[in-house]
Amino acid sequence: MTNKEIAKVFKLCSQLMELYNENPFRTKAMASASFRIDKLPFAASQSDLETLSEQPNIGKSTAEKIIQVITTGTFPDLEKLLAKTPEGILEMLKIKGLGPKKIQIIWNDLEIESVGELYYACNENRLIEAKGFGLKTQEDIKKAIEFSIANQGWFLYAKVMPSALEVIQHLEKTLPLAPISFTGDYRRKSEVLQHVQILIAAEPSQVHQAIKTLEYEFDINKENKRISFKDQNGIPFEVLTCGVDEYAKNLLISTGSEEHIKQLEEIAEIQNLDSENEIYRSLGLAYIEPELRESGNVIELAKENKLPELITYADLKGSLHNHSTYSDGVHSLKDMALYCKEDLGLEYLGICDHSKTAVYANGLSLERLEQQWIEIDELNKKLAPFKIFKGIESDILSDGSLDYPDEILAKFDFVVASIHSNLKMDQDKATDRIIKAIENPYTTILGHPTGRLLLSRAGYPLDFKKVIDACAANKVVIEINANPLRLDLDWRWHQYALEKGVLLSINPDAHRKEGFLDMEYGVYVGRKGGLTKEMCLNAFDLQKIETYFNNRKKI
Repeated sequence: MTNKEIAKVFKLCSQLMELYNENPFRTKAMASASFRIDKLPFAASQSDLETLSEQPNIGKSTAEKIIQVITTGTFPDLEKLLAKTPEGILEMLKIKGLGPKKIQIIWNDLEIESVGELYYACNENRLIEAKGFGLKTQEDIKKAIEFSIANQGWFLYAKVMPSALEVIQHLEKTLPLAPISFTGDYRRKSEVLQHVQILIAAEPSQVHQAIKTLEYEFDINKENKRISFKDQNGIPFEVLTCGVDEYAKNLLISTGSEEHIKQLEEIAEIQNLDSENEIYRSLGLAYIEPELRESGNVIELAKENKLPELITYADLKGSLHNHSTYSDGVHSLKDMALYCKEDLGLEYLGICDHSKTAVYANGLSLERLEQQWIEIDELNKKLAPFKIFKGIESDILSDGSLDYPDEILAKFDFVVASIHSNLKMDQDKATDRIIKAIENPYTTILGHPTGRLLLSRAGYPLDFKKVIDACAANKVVIEINANPLRLDLDWRWHQYALEKGVLLSINPDAHRKEGFLDMEYGVYVGRKGGLTKEMCLNAFDLQKIETYFNNRKKI
């Protein structure tokens, strides 16, 4: 189990304790334990009772519960609470905006015990009658339930990737002579998907036998030559089979979106040829990378041989927008820098701890900023030519202003401006707020522009064209936040930004060393949007980005 998975078990216990009005001090201690476990600088599952007990604010009692969770998935105190809690109430705890106190009222006063009943009550306007609920709260809950229902059966690309690689490597080993490839949404690197598709050019009976060795339960559909199964993590797979002579055609057709294939068929019939490259050439098109096989103008670009040379992970020279223990990070500034330099071979690190308004994330006061800058100067002397840039993730306030005075903002090498609060403005107000922040002369990068959390929270509504146009006019870079839960700015807007001359930056928003690896997912989504290394800020080498930051401050 990961630390985050263990922390979720403790968080659930604290929620149930609050639901049943247990001792508030014990309830708070349980919630605090959840936070501490998530922030442990090592894998709890690989540790022992003594080591865990020695961690700050953990103690022996919590350490014993951690060991129980690792071993059994639960602990006695939680089991007692679960035993008396209806399944529907547990489902409600997963709904955004519904905390234990509100659920108490829904359960006890309205006698609602399931999400379905709750949704019906929202439609019947019954929630507004309850204490502490109004029309707006009711509508927010209704939307959250609808969002949850719509996303059932969807998975984050990053979450399925380890399972996908394990399965295809097994099949490649079992069927060494058969052409095998990922296909469908997975091959196009879609940020969310419902299943992983694999195409194999082999006799169906051979494929059946190979899948049997995985020891998963599977269904065979002989009519369309598809085999479906779920792995041990519950990830759905669909294996398609075909003859060797049909492999390239089937791979191309099963990879592209419905719109992409329709556009190809309008040119001419898709033929059986030796490779996808040859098929595209027969249609008068340059080869189109799988990530680009969506809709839009990619066909026209391929006709004119003007397709972009897509960015790769190897093109990245540094990492911007990262957090250390100065705010809410797990690892120290020195540890983060050494990891970038020695493990990842990068040329620079941008440190962007949270600003003073973010009290929930230990945001930096002016005094602590001075301390960080002194440490950065010392580390830069020791680590040269590697460089740490002095950045900040400055909160965009409700009126669009940033939360440091200009004389402080002027001292940073660069500023990432992000929204973390008041996410429920209407489109006009939200757009005006962001544009005001973009127009601040010290804003270098617009961070996670919509605040979305994939499969969990829709981003706040924006007029994207206005926002991107404002970035173009003010020479502000737009972030592709590479956290697999965000991948924000959405790739569907990358092309418009690039056409307007707006640079993008693949930022991991790393809060620990391992977080830097999320840049891989940022690269994938950047490729879907047609991003090249020339238009990616952190693909600039050290000298070029230093010049960029210096020139930007002179504007």
